[in-house]
Amino acid sequence: MSNDVAAVEKVVWTYLDGLYEGDTDKLASAFHEVSHLYSASEGRVSDLPRAAWFDMVKSRPSPKAKGLARTDRIVSIDFSGPETAFVKLECSIHPRYFTDYLTLLKLPEGWKVVSKTFRTETRN
Repeated sequence: MSNDVAAVEKVVWTYLDGLYEGDTDKLASAFHEVSHLYSASEGRVSDLPRAAWFDMVKSRPSPKAKGLARTDRIVSIDFSGPETAFVKLECSIHPRYFTDYLTLLKLPEGWKVVSKTFRTETRN
């Protein structure tokens, strides 16, 4: 199990590095090609496919390029079996702060994020 914890942490940090650097190759290595991102706004669910998210990441300056501080933190990792993991984390792209819930599956190529549900909050 400790090997799985380390492997999941590695995937999560690859995601966080990719997000901070605006590096969609890193994001692609962490997120499965069929993954989606979900959030709620004004009582509606937003369902964003990975490719559309990557387009958004590519179109904006990265937090690293803007010199923003990192606030990344893994809050918890929960395993419900040898092939499923659930990760809660916090990160930011100032002034927006995010709480992410990542669902990961252990596949032949390793652990991959298959869904991300997130909440964002704007702080000054």
